[in-house]
Amino acid sequence: MLFHRRPAGGRSALPRHPLAVTASAALAVVAAALPFSTPASADPAAAAGDTTVTVNANAGLGTVDSAALGANAAIWDAHMNDPEVASLYRAAGIGSLRYPGGSYADIYHWVDHTAPGGYVAPGTGFDAFMGTVRDSGAQPILIANYGSGTPQEAADWVRYANITKKYDAKYWEIGNEIYGNGVYGSGWEHDDHTDKSPGQYAREVKAYATAMKAVDPTVKIGAVLTMPGNWPDGVVAEGDSGDWNHTVLAAVAHDVDFVSVHWYPNTDNGDQSLAAVRQLPGELREVRSLLNRYAGDDSARIGIAMTEVNSNSAGGAFTSRPNGLFTAEAMMTALENGVFAVNWWDTHNGAGNISTVGGETDYGDMGMLSNGSCSGSVCEPAVNTPFAPYYGIKALGALSAPGDSMVASGSSGSEVSSHAVLRANGDLAVLLLNKSSSAAHTVDLRYQGFTAGSAAPEVRRWAPGDDGLVDAPGTATAGSVTLAPYSLTVLTMHPKTGTGSSAATAGAPGAPRTTSSGADGVTLNWPAATGAVDRYEVYEQLGTNIQLLGSSTGTSVTIPNLPAGSRHTVNVLARDKAGRLSRPSVPLTFTTGTPQNSTCTVSYQVTAGWGNGFVSNVVVSNVGPAAIDGWTLTFDWPSAGQSVSSSWNANVTANGRHVHVTNGENNARLAPNGGNSASFGFVGGNDGANPSPTAFTLNGTVCRTIS
Repeated sequence: MLFHRRPAGGRSALPRHPLAVTASAALAVVAAALPFSTPASADPAAAAGDTTVTVNANAGLGTVDSAALGANAAIWDAHMNDPEVASLYRAAGIGSLRYPGGSYADIYHWVDHTAPGGYVAPGTGFDAFMGTVRDSGAQPILIANYGSGTPQEAADWVRYANITKKYDAKYWEIGNEIYGNGVYGSGWEHDDHTDKSPGQYAREVKAYATAMKAVDPTVKIGAVLTMPGNWPDGVVAEGDSGDWNHTVLAAVAHDVDFVSVHWYPNTDNGDQSLAAVRQLPGELREVRSLLNRYAGDDSARIGIAMTEVNSNSAGGAFTSRPNGLFTAEAMMTALENGVFAVNWWDTHNGAGNISTVGGETDYGDMGMLSNGSCSGSVCEPAVNTPFAPYYGIKALGALSAPGDSMVASGSSGSEVSSHAVLRANGDLAVLLLNKSSSAAHTVDLRYQGFTAGSAAPEVRRWAPGDDGLVDAPGTATAGSVTLAPYSLTVLTMHPKTGTGSSAATAGAPGAPRTTSSGADGVTLNWPAATGAVDRYEVYEQLGTNIQLLGSSTGTSVTIPNLPAGSRHTVNVLARDKAGRLSRPSVPLTFTTGTPQNSTCTVSYQVTAGWGNGFVSNVVVSNVGPAAIDGWTLTFDWPSAGQSVSSSWNANVTANGRHVHVTNGENNARLAPNGGNSASFGFVGGNDGANPSPTAFTLNGTVCRTIS
């Protein structure tokens, strides 16, 4: 008997398109770029490649968590605890396993291992699952039954797991996709609560958290959110005052330890899925922005987990090569953008739509390992044979390990993408993806903040014709490598002796935080680094380049002259007395405020949404001493996928991201001292996240933005 994760009803079936990355605003600060280094064997003038990849070891994207690479395990999967499954998990570097499996979580009762209305395979009980967790060296992410369970049932599970059995199960989600309980008109998630609103979910999350932490105060409780820019984000149900995310976080932001999102790009084929990964940075930034808004200072301790991800393409390209590339690209992009754990959906699933992709049979199976099932006359290979997504995860396991620092990298070509980590021992590992189905690409590699030694890099590769992820010694130098079509390549370089962060006497500084933002600038502080420190330096990331914003002999610095409403991502590095830089701190992304003493104010509110479209209302006020007769308001969209389609009470036009608004016929006059205001609205579209604009200019004056 086969059980498949069905696409969530109500999710948009329209093809998704990539979002461009917003460039940081120009700064009135003298830039001081770090030296640009190339390997000794690489002569930039003699570059022969068609693509250049640049890696900056001083631009940190965060630290790889022990739970980073994960998978879902389901109680309807008779092979979930096969001994070879644990071995395959371990070989791929899987660090977290989610149980009891998607929507089944909301009908599952752990104490008697039953799921009324669903199929439970033999040998899939909680203790058997934990045996696989232990054998694979992973940790569990457990889903407490919200749909048909109670806080007491969840607390009893915590007691059994951590007090009786001493499993030390840290992460506990409250329910699966509860927003799919029918409250927004499409229901696939079981929910026995009479009140199916986000407000009720929030109240129950607080009750679950209280009961579970009373048993074990160390457990981490997770609340379910919708992914920004994906249905039902922005949808407000009848009787509710806000959409799911705003309602839930307003109530529980100080009660939870992490939030859980799922991402299925819902494209037509594997290549579109690969392109859609460009949406993720903006969507995950919006999750963090919501946490910052509702949790305040608590936001820094709240993690983001992407507990389900798969391409979910209409063409069913699930077991073939493009989905293997999608796996690596999506999971690593999520980790680089603040996610601590990404769990692939799923370990075993079952044969579906049979097709041919790039000359390979695609079994239409959303699992990463075969379960030996058949679709019509076509049968999958032997049980536990790895499919393409497994090799995508295994490539990430070869790239990184817990504790490594993810660092910025970028490619000059659209068909090649890159990811990089700086390891604790000073080695630099780079993952290169060739997303073309037919063209090979030769890549020239350039480095900032890293100098390669003379030894050839270690090479691991998954390319057509390879029997899995294979060692490929001698196929690359530190300066150049040729990538086969539809391939993954991991290069590991050793640093030149005496160079790099491993040679520095200072360790990485702690995570920076903003402590104030005002007319004098933004003040940052951070925990001191270990070892001998001469001074600390704060750098802003500008793609793969960085620029110095400030330095200090202490653990704080004030950065002046940042434009109002501008977003910045910074790292702090420690420099030792020999001038060597440490590894970068984890990154901090912040948005500057707008002038508190401005002569105008603007309120921007999204009043309705439906996943890929929205309605906004804007109120403009003149709080200065002189009247305004006729006004022009301008602002920029934070994301490339945002647009305006129609408006009222004002004339709204756009040129790319820049939006230009002029007054309507009846609201041209703005009285002084806030005597009146002008309001207008518009219908907009969003392809991906829909963050609110941060800065508005009225007749040339930057206004104070009112949230």
